[in-house]
Amino acid sequence: MSEQVTDARYPIGKYQPQPFSPELLKEWLNDIKFLPISLEQSILNFDAHQLDTPYREGGWKIRQLIHHVADSHMNAYIRFKLALTEELPVIKPYDEQKWAGLNDSAMPVNISLTLLHALHARWYETIRDLPREVWETKKVFHPEHKKELTLWFLLGMYSWHGRHHTAHVTHAKV
Repeated sequence: MSEQVTDARYPIGKYQPQPFSPELLKEWLNDIKFLPISLEQSILNFDAHQLDTPYREGGWKIRQLIHHVADSHMNAYIRFKLALTEELPVIKPYDEQKWAGLNDSAMPVNISLTLLHALHARWYETIRDLPREVWETKKVFHPEHKKELTLWFLLGMYSWHGRHHTAHVTHAKV
């Protein structure tokens, strides 16, 4: 039986930035490393009807949600690489609602799960040994929010993002 969630939009709560700590770094790196497995296990034994059911009223279909995570994390990986190789790069925002409405969001979920396994392996390998100063000094500029975002902030946000959407699926199970 699923636990009661007060706000189905945020089953684990909203992202709350945290100060750097070695313990959180290890936890968040593991979230990046193991998200594809967690997400894949969350939909184990789902049939086509379940995949095409919204995870909450007014929300995306679970199939779209899986593809959204792949879209989002591809962007995240590029943002990390830009931050590591350029001085305060301006990142490209995208309209996730419009992306979720494109034809590829109706494809079988194994396409995006396979992509996530490869992507997260590369992403984890890229960031697993970064020293503390890199997490706190390397940044990207988000033009919509008009903010500089550190890699530490982004790591926490994408760690949360993966757990957030996996929780959407597990809370949708009946």
